[in-house]
Amino acid sequence: MKPVLIVQHALTEGPGYLADFLDQQAIAWQLLRIDQGDMPPASIQSHSGLVLMGGPMSVNDDLPWIAPVLALIREAAMLDIPLLGHCLGGQLISKALGGSVAANPVKEIGWGQVHLVDHDAGRHWFGAHQQFDVFHWHGETFTLPAGATLLLSSAHCPHQAYSLGKHVAFQCHIEMTADMVRSWCEVGSEEVEAASDSPGVQSIAAMQLDLPQRVFQLNQIAHGVYTQWIKGLPPG
Repeated sequence: MKPVLIVQHALTEGPGYLADFLDQQAIAWQLLRIDQGDMPPASIQSHSGLVLMGGPMSVNDDLPWIAPVLALIREAAMLDIPLLGHCLGGQLISKALGGSVAANPVKEIGWGQVHLVDHDAGRHWFGAHQQFDVFHWHGETFTLPAGATLLLSSAHCPHQAYSLGKHVAFQCHIEMTADMVRSWCEVGSEEVEAASDSPGVQSIAAMQLDLPQRVFQLNQIAHGVYTQWIKGLPPG
């Protein structure tokens, strides 16, 4: 199988639990470090899947790598190569496939509950899970591309995840590890303080409360999603 291409946009926003999962499944993957100056390949055809991680920038920013990444996403969709997006990654997929990205009514930072939309697509990706906690860190959100199916919603952001065939995109973060949460809390402490009046923002202390158990439960959710996602990877 060709390797999965994982696009990292920021130093602290790596693949996290997804990397552990792919290693456990003996699926090769390659990391493209946008944050270190890497530019996207001209084609996705050397890879079996395309994963896009998070980042503090906006998909609407004038950055030199955004247009090539959007083109790569469109090519993957055209070739039915599975796409997987986390936060900024989900926004990039949405914009590439005809959706839009704009400010969410409130910032969401920290742990928060999402609710499954009860239909076949939701059960396909999340099984029997009806509501569960995920990790959030975003101020913008996406609309759904044409033909996409809404999977998850939250009280502060109605579009938390969608699927489109074998593609799945998240506004929230399911890839978190305990180390990542701690790192984000350290790097983003000023942002948290500045947005402390938002009903969707937790304190740094609250984010790290019962952290091992919360991350363990999130990893279980991610394991189920990633297990379904890799079923779409072409064998050759």
